[in-house]
Amino acid sequence: MEILNNIWTAISTPNENLIGILSIFFMIFIEAPLTFEIVSSLFNINYVKKQKYLYIIITSSVAIINALFIPRPFNIIFNYIFAFIIIYFIFKMNIVKTVVASVFPSIFFMMIEKIIINPYLNLLNITYIDAQVIPIYRILYASIFYSIIYILILIIKYKNITLNIIDNFNKKDKFIILLNLVFGLFSIIVQVFLITNYTDILPFSFTFFNIICLLIYFGLSLYSLIKIIKLFTTTQKLESVEEYNKTLHILHDSVRGFKHDFDNIVTTIGGYIKTNDMEGLSKYYSQLEEDCSKVSNLYILNPDIINNPGVYSLLTTKYSEAEGKGIKINLTFLLDLNELHMKIYDFTRILGILLDNAIEATSECDEKVLNIDFRNEAKNNRNIILIENTYKDKDVDIDNIFNKGISGKENHSGLGLWEIRQILKKNNNINLHTTKNDKYFSQQLEIYY
Repeated sequence: MEILNNIWTAISTPNENLIGILSIFFMIFIEAPLTFEIVSSLFNINYVKKQKYLYIIITSSVAIINALFIPRPFNIIFNYIFAFIIIYFIFKMNIVKTVVASVFPSIFFMMIEKIIINPYLNLLNITYIDAQVIPIYRILYASIFYSIIYILILIIKYKNITLNIIDNFNKKDKFIILLNLVFGLFSIIVQVFLITNYTDILPFSFTFFNIICLLIYFGLSLYSLIKIIKLFTTTQKLESVEEYNKTLHILHDSVRGFKHDFDNIVTTIGGYIKTNDMEGLSKYYSQLEEDCSKVSNLYILNPDIINNPGVYSLLTTKYSEAEGKGIKINLTFLLDLNELHMKIYDFTRILGILLDNAIEATSECDEKVLNIDFRNEAKNNRNIILIENTYKDKDVDIDNIFNKGISGKENHSGLGLWEIRQILKKNNNINLHTTKNDKYFSQQLEIYY
């Protein structure tokens, strides 16, 4: 009985040591994992367990050190700086996304705390200090707070809410988002100061009004972000429709021409058969096959098949460029780009560079052939993009071309393939295999999942 009394006394009276232990426990085993779930879900991060554990350990360690050794409000500033560094180096995201990922969890946590703290204090008829220094109140509050956070994370995952579209924003839109985050961060720092020092002094009506203002501010910010995303998405769709209309126009003209010549084609084939000229028929068929293959390629250049506006626009542009240089293109597309296990920004950069190089090299050949193959290999858990082209320089050194400043073309900086190598270094699930034979120079991009 005495043991139970001692336990009750320890958790129902101010206990600085126990509060310290609880804070460390919450930080390591609850808050850091929840923060990781928020960041990984919102940005749809493909991570390995090592990255997850590394993030949790470093984040919780830095937070504990800041709380114990750095006074307020400087510890808050250090937390954000270290959060940026940790996310940037572990997940290798770009600067804008890293800033958003560093600040958003704090905004998320603060909003929930502002909503529930006053009702919690009033319901139990305790002060803010009591909730902070008495273990039982701290445990009860933490249970409610973290449960709400966890439920909201489940909703984010279930609704598949992500912020990856930020990658494709222009500089102006990114600046607006960052400006909102700066003001949001400033607001959070002010709110932390108010909660810490004046929660017991300020009347509930004032606190309630403050919460409403915060909700309106973040609601308007979210509304503005949604509008920007919708506008950007609509612009991308319009660009895709414009490109598709060009493709349909070319396809329509090709089919009309083919239909117009159909009777002549049948008659010509009949002439070869009647004279038993199989060699002539074979040559004629190979020429006919080229026209058929062109129509087939144009059919594939469809936004319903190539289901990403950015990739679709890139492919149609490069197709038109290659066709203008007299290059025969064989296009195969058997890949759902919604299931591409790579950042679309990095993917389009690599794809654009590889296609530019392939078109440039092919245009110099007598036989101009470019094969482009997109497919998914489920048995090997990877996406494959194969680009192979005829080439003139049979002595090209495939081991040296990725070095900075190396280029086989005149007046070129040689930075394209070097930039690809830098992207590959940032992604541990991506490989690029370069090979050559007597006819084709091949680049095979492998994206593992």
